[in-house]
Amino acid sequence: MKLLTIVMVKRSEAQADRLLRLVELFGERLHNENKIRIVLDRRNGLQRIEVSAVMPAFQLQADGHALYEAAAGAVADYLLTEEEQRLLRHMIRHEFHYKQDEETDSILGYCSQMLGEQGDSAAVKSDKNEAYLRRKNKLTVLLTEYIEEHTELNLDGFLRFRAPDYLNELREVVEYAVDEFVMDRQYREFISLLQYFVYIQEAKIPFVHLIHKGGNEFMLLGEHLEKIETNDADAVVTVETLEKDMNFEDMIVSTLISVSPQQIYIHTREPDLQVIKTIRQIFENRVELCGYCRLCQNLDRSTAAEYNKG
Repeated sequence: MKLLTIVMVKRSEAQADRLLRLVELFGERLHNENKIRIVLDRRNGLQRIEVSAVMPAFQLQADGHALYEAAAGAVADYLLTEEEQRLLRHMIRHEFHYKQDEETDSILGYCSQMLGEQGDSAAVKSDKNEAYLRRKNKLTVLLTEYIEEHTELNLDGFLRFRAPDYLNELREVVEYAVDEFVMDRQYREFISLLQYFVYIQEAKIPFVHLIHKGGNEFMLLGEHLEKIETNDADAVVTVETLEKDMNFEDMIVSTLISVSPQQIYIHTREPDLQVIKTIRQIFENRVELCGYCRLCQNLDRSTAAEYNKG
């Protein structure tokens, strides 16, 4: 007695084998009790995974729901691990019209981040499990309801007609990923423009000390540790010339470009701060991070004094 046939169209033998293993794994108890038989049939360009009852051991009333849930869980796992990236790639190429592999791969990377699938930290793994389980549970419920009513499951047909919410969720992920991709590309283009501007600009002074006092507070000192006052008009012109339609993250970058030092010594306890990274990107080999000098010690003492006052 045939209970369920899973039909795969235009899938590789390796994909069919992976789904077969998942179905066998999820239906292991019933399979081990010799209540069901699972076979893979490859004919006429189709791959069919057929689940049949072994009578009289299999009792539909007692075993049916367990079988349907097991099959649904296996198919949901397969869709998420084997089909989801293909679906995302198809949307990127055909709905958002990014055809080049490099663009598609970059956008897929953003999709993976949003779906919680990149990184090795415990937090990322936890997020991945949570996001994965949420999507899997939604698909499993839909699949169970469908399998209980039908003996044949066509994967493409199910996704197209029975899982619109899942596809819409992926579509929203792609939309956000495309926005991130575009913003990142604009940011990189803007950084390149600033790098070029710095490259062609002659140095006006030998070097400056950029003192990071914490947060977004910076102080600029000259060769003799005198405070450098930037001409406000120059700063405005620099911003208007270089930023155009973009709102750059911090005026300190514009100030440094206006001052145009040959060398920049950055004194900070937070070298991974985004504005510090940006300065290093723009000024490249002109930047040197201080290890821990007298200025840094004075900065730490000043910070401690301010803290004690509070």
